Amino acid sequence: MRVNGMATLWFWDDLGAVARPRFAGVVLPKAEDPDEISEVTSRLPEEASVLPLLETAAGVWDARALAEAPRVERLAFGSIDFRLDAGIDGEAEELLYARSRLVLASRVAGILPPLDGVTAALDDPDRLAEDVDHARRLGFGGKLCIHPEQIEAINRGFVPSEAEALSARRVLEAAGAAGMEAVRFEGEMIDRPVIERARRILARVTHQG
Repeated sequence: MRVNGMATLWFWDDLGAVARPRFAGVVLPKAEDPDEISEVTSRLPEEASVLPLLETAAGVWDARALAEAPRVERLAFGSIDFRLDAGIDGEAEELLYARSRLVLASRVAGILPPLDGVTAALDDPDRLAEDVDHARRLGFGGKLCIHPEQIEAINRGFVPSEAEALSARRVLEAAGAAGMEAVRFEGEMIDRPVIERARRILARVTHQG
């Protein structure tokens, strides 16, 4: 459940209303301080988690500390508010540093890959598909939705394509025939990182299936 931010008058009432048994957790807007996350988790059921929404320059700068806060399973990027706060005019390469910072912080902290920000264009499926593909290639594990009609396309976009799955299987077959050693395959060198990437692709296919 997305609650109002801690700086608002409604935050604690929101938290009290949703913090019930079997409650999954909260999306915490304008997350900047790990101590605030600790305070929030102290009011939640033991099984509930916090998903910090990083939408300010301070939040993105301290992404690793927020990722390492208690009961944080993954981060989310509030790209629209971040652009306003940082004075950035643009949504593509202008946000590359911020997006990559969340991805790296999540990896270093050992949590799930982050969620990318929303695509505000509601009637442009091509733009949504491009944004999903861009986020996936950067290392994001999902994407926030601004409308229910975006859910299917976003879920589909984060599942490896049939071509990617087929290529991964062929890589593992070639590596297996070579005893999982480095081997030349279709004009390219296959070594441990390539093999591991193929394994992860197939693991995602199995998980989504």
